[in-house]
Amino acid sequence: MLSITSFLKLLKESFRDLLPIILVIMFFQLAIIQTVPENWLSTSIGLAIVGVGLAVFLLGLEVGIFPVGEGLASDFAHKGSTIWIVIFAFMIGFGTTVAEPALLVIADKAAGISAGRIDAFTLRMVVAFSVGAAIVIGVWRIIKGHPIHYYIITGYVLVVAATYFSPKEIVGLAFDLGGVTTSTVTVPLVAALGIGLASTIKGRNPVLDGFGLIAFASLTPMIFVQFYGIFVYNFIDASDIVVPLVAHTAETAAAFDFNLLSLAKGLLSVAFDVVPILAVILFFQYIILKKPISNLKEVLIGFGLVIIGLDAFIIGLEMGLFSLGETMALQLTQNDSNVIIYSFAFAIGFSTTMAEPSLTAIAKKAKEISDGKINDFVLRIFVALGVAIGISLGAFRIVNGGEIVYYIMAGYMFVIALTFIAPKYIIPIAYDSGGVTTSTVTVPLVAALGLGLATNIPGRDPLIDGFGLIAFASLFPMLTVMAYGVITEKMGVKGEHELEAIHLDELRHALEDAENMGLTTVNVHGTDKRHSYEMSFSAVHVIVPHDEEEKAILAAKDAGAGGVTIMAAHGMGLHEMDNFYNRLHADSTDSNLMFIVPTKKVDKIIHTILHDLDITGEGDGISFSYPVSNLKGLTLKSADL
Repeated sequence: MLSITSFLKLLKESFRDLLPIILVIMFFQLAIIQTVPENWLSTSIGLAIVGVGLAVFLLGLEVGIFPVGEGLASDFAHKGSTIWIVIFAFMIGFGTTVAEPALLVIADKAAGISAGRIDAFTLRMVVAFSVGAAIVIGVWRIIKGHPIHYYIITGYVLVVAATYFSPKEIVGLAFDLGGVTTSTVTVPLVAALGIGLASTIKGRNPVLDGFGLIAFASLTPMIFVQFYGIFVYNFIDASDIVVPLVAHTAETAAAFDFNLLSLAKGLLSVAFDVVPILAVILFFQYIILKKPISNLKEVLIGFGLVIIGLDAFIIGLEMGLFSLGETMALQLTQNDSNVIIYSFAFAIGFSTTMAEPSLTAIAKKAKEISDGKINDFVLRIFVALGVAIGISLGAFRIVNGGEIVYYIMAGYMFVIALTFIAPKYIIPIAYDSGGVTTSTVTVPLVAALGLGLATNIPGRDPLIDGFGLIAFASLFPMLTVMAYGVITEKMGVKGEHELEAIHLDELRHALEDAENMGLTTVNVHGTDKRHSYEMSFSAVHVIVPHDEEEKAILAAKDAGAGGVTIMAAHGMGLHEMDNFYNRLHADSTDSNLMFIVPTKKVDKIIHTILHDLDITGEGDGISFSYPVSNLKGLTLKSADL
């Protein structure tokens, strides 16, 4: 809903997401490197622009894109036309990828350091087409009900096979673009499409079948980009102009042009990227479904906010996150300790992932449709841990050298092995988590870190070694999330409906057993449960004068009695029996206290009462017990059971 309150809430969340990154960088900058960056003011302004731009962008998504996209997915699922569902899937995949802010940044960086071979626009088109094809394959799998791991394993084989033919300059970039494609715009729409289809098609499970589209969108770009690289490095000559990658300084960061002409050009460029999404939605809404958009005004305002927010976000990236990542990489490489580099990579990977809005959205959806079996916060912890490990290992590869393909192949082997071990419900979510982690906040900073390290470490090539960190950040969460599934399965974690079914089953058996006269049936205090089982109970009677009643009850309570039945009594001694007819109608003078307790407690209760009331000495009273059978309706504490 479009309101100031919604915007302020998103603004608060955006800066909350940036806070962990700022804290990590401040710690390493001030405590480890012990210098204040020269461009701290422009970087701070850039980070502020990122926060505001992201809030405006997300508000536009909520108002304009998400409601219409989810409605279209639902309408097509109910329409049941496979052809149109497939076409819609392709157009959504293609249109959303073209508008991905992270893809724009990485494509421009790749074009700048490839000696003119890689064209940024063509690269984006290749990636967008591959994502469109991926969504089509994923939707087809949901419609047919095929297990996801057969498709994913086949994809891994194709990725590895392509690396044998690809030039080494393109491999790291291709792996990175597999993660870049699943960002803020793509993830929610694609997830809504998959879960919507799985929820609508008879015989499909939203958990097992609904997730997985994001995994396809992460996998196919690796294949398509490698084939694109084979073409450009074999048929396109390098240009004489090579744009060097240098770390940002105060001068370069502060030199960002804020004149009206450059701002207008940037805004038009972003609008050109977002318009395809609007065109796809309007075409399918009005031409295919022939159904008007009920809140067209809000949708158009939403798209306007998306364009403004996206433009501000990109400006902030150039001023803030990207310059920050490259500057930090330069400073870290000048430090003598590689451990500091790995520690920074781990901390920044964990903090940026915990801040990812896309991950939060997917984790909540996973908890919702898994019936609470998956804890959304714990899932985010495991994903963030996977990203942190991945980026640390990726930094190790850059520092020490080595072919990225061997690392990735080893990771894929572990993923495939865990696929056959982990519970089925976690596998699609684990595959998707690999794409969700590399989103709006993570990509610019991680990519800048990798390129900065490769630029400043002797013997490293930014194009060959600089790319790849995002690939590591996409791979390792699959392993940690599947490990999370294995752990929860071993712990016997149940979903809410499973627990309810178990409770109802126990209650049903309890009700059946309650009619078995051979069993004792008791109620559990503080719950609505009953238990029936073989256990010996006894009744303990204590008859004492009224003024000793409270003392007797407290003594029995201390000895383990849980309840008492108090009855009025009147006793006569032996000397009164001779004339008892005159005392039949006398008022009660005593209390008959009855305690029904497990037989094992009888001795202690009687002993305590005898001792406290001195019944066997000078005190008045009598105590006795006897076994009881066919006991029903007694209430006990759970500790007594």
